[in-house]
Parts: sequence; structure tokens; C-alpha cells
Amino acid sequence: MTSRPTVHHWDEPAGLAARGTVIVLPGRGEHGGVYERLGRRLAFDAYRVRALADPATAATAVPALLAREETAGPRVLLGSDTGALAAVSLVADGVVAPDALVLAGLPTTADEPTGSGADFGAELELRTACPTHRGRLTADAAFRRGALTGEHRPPALDRVGVPVLALHGAKDAVSPLSAARRVYSGFPEVHLVSLAGTRHDALNDLTHRTAAASVVLFLERLRLAAGLPPIATAETGLLREVAA
Repeated sequence: MTSRPTVHHWDEPAGLAARGTVIVLPGRGEHGGVYERLGRRLAFDAYRVRALADPATAATAVPALLAREETAGPRVLLGSDTGALAAVSLVADGVVAPDALVLAGLPTTADEPTGSGADFGAELELRTACPTHRGRLTADAAFRRGALTGEHRPPALDRVGVPVLALHGAKDAVSPLSAARRVYSGFPEVHLVSLAGTRHDALNDLTHRTAAASVVLFLERLRLAAGLPPIATAETGLLREVAA
């Protein structure tokens, strides 16, 4: 009998130097393995990805991962759902000092749907419309059903001094986009990206490729400078001239 890994690993292709390290903190009911698609995609672009198998170990596992000599920079914490809350807390409390945060589907309200606990079909509806991800969660014995409930303290974003990429589903019924906008407003370090038609599992819904691409663009800008200088600029005026 093989034991479950404590950390899931996806590495940069052989022969390429790592462009940075992303540590994934899963959310309620999840484990790091459900982020395999994201991990493989980021690793293909030479970002080293480490995803915690058990979100409850974040307080000890994340500092240990960041302390390893082979941890390439920039070093970014990526949290989904309550993993996003945990990532904020670790930085706000001074436990770790990464170069940036990526927050996906951040819980923003105490008035979350609670009916998903008894009805797995209802939980899937809240989480994702992606048939591949639905199939994975349905067949995954390590995924804990009925966990998508509970109240949460608001994130201490006022004590986070690093750049933040916030990814949020426009159709998130667990943590509505309107509430996320209110939580993130007033924080210039937060760059909020909403994903059309996307539900609560913002990294694993039908727009998972766009979500991953948004993370890569954020990482590439972070590599240039902490101020996130633009890399690609839409020259809309020039395009109109060409079209005419």
C-alpha cells in the first residue's frame, strides 16, 4: 500500500531553468491533486509548482517549502477558496514573505449556500460546470464531499504588502463577484480578474485555460518587477486604423 504524498510536485521541463515557484493551497474538501491541470500547465512554462495534499498543514508546510534552497524565485502563494484565506493570513501574520499572492474564489460572505452538504449534485453545480473536473471530483476518493459550507472571517488584506492577483468567477454563487469587488476595493496592490460564466472553482471550471494564462501573465510581469509593468498592450487605435 502506497502512502499519499504530502506535497504534489510539477517541475519545469528538463533542460530549462525554473522561472519561479508557485505553492498551491487547496480549499474546502480539496487536496493538491485536483490542481493537476493547473500544475502541468504552469510547469510547461517552466514554473515549479508545489500543491499541498492537506490544506490543514499550510502553517508548517508553506514555510518549509519556501525555506528550501531549490525554491526558485519569484515565490508565489496561490490559494483557492479557504486556501486563499490561509494564504492571506500567512502573509498578514508575518509567517511567510512570498513575492506575491494569487487568490482564487476567495470566500467573501457569511451568507454562503449550505444546501450542498447533503446533495453532492448541488455541490458540483456550485463548484464547476466543467465536465472533466466534475468527473474527477465524483471519482476522487480523497475529495471530501459536503465541505463547501461555513462562515469565515474577512481577509486581512490591509496587512498584505505584496502584489495580488485575484481570480473570481462571474457566476460564483458561493462567493458572489459583487461581494469580492467590495472586499478587494481600496487595495491598489490587488489586480482583480473576473472570469465569464465561471463558478466557484475558478481554476477548474470551463475557463481553466484562461485562468492559467492569467496566472502565467501575472508571473511573467512579476519577474520583471514587483510593480507589475505591462508586457502586452492592446494598441486598439492602431488596430482600428489597420481595419479601416
